Amino acid sequence: MKGRGRGSCQHAVSIAVIAALAAAALTGAAAQESAAAAHASAAHGKAISYTCLGCHGIDDYKNAYPMYSVPKLEGQNPEYLAAALHGYRDGDRSHLTMHSQASTLSDKDMDDIAAYLAGKPLAPTGKAQGSVPQAATLCVSCHGQDGVAIAPMYPSLAGQHEDYLVRALEEYRKGGRNNPVMKGFAATLKDEDIHVIARYFSHLKPSLSTESRPYTWLTAR
Repeated sequence: MKGRGRGSCQHAVSIAVIAALAAAALTGAAAQESAAAAHASAAHGKAISYTCLGCHGIDDYKNAYPMYSVPKLEGQNPEYLAAALHGYRDGDRSHLTMHSQASTLSDKDMDDIAAYLAGKPLAPTGKAQGSVPQAATLCVSCHGQDGVAIAPMYPSLAGQHEDYLVRALEEYRKGGRNNPVMKGFAATLKDEDIHVIARYFSHLKPSLSTESRPYTWLTAR
């Protein structure tokens, strides 16, 4: 038991060190993304995001094969959303539809769409809502005690769909998403841990929400 405990502690420390190094490496990229976000046009993003809203603008809309909830984006950090679009375009994230959509976008388009879909990002409180589960203790170092990311390049998780969070962690674990920190962390998780983490963050408030579509051809507006 002692050996296993010591090994787990050492592994947790190694993941924390990797996270710290990755955060340092991201500093320059984060500064560039923040500068781009500051000059992004949400109005242009709204004009070109109609295909995005076909999935992300419907409450509880499901991805098919495999089936899981399409993520909520309103309240997310625009820098993270832009980085995610880059990941889909460049193949660091595996999703055929998202790759096809992102492949048609310029870097500026991505920044503008991210600015529109993010709306007003969630504001961190820095306070945990109840006890943080043991499985999520490393998660909050980047994703926040209250599920709101500590830096713009990280995703906020508060109120995100539970089944989507499960799917994301499984993709990091199985190689569908390439991120050295998340891959290393997810590799240590049991199925039960993944569900505990997803359940915890999905119940936090205030939460991310689904962006409302301004209209459809079926509406009277």
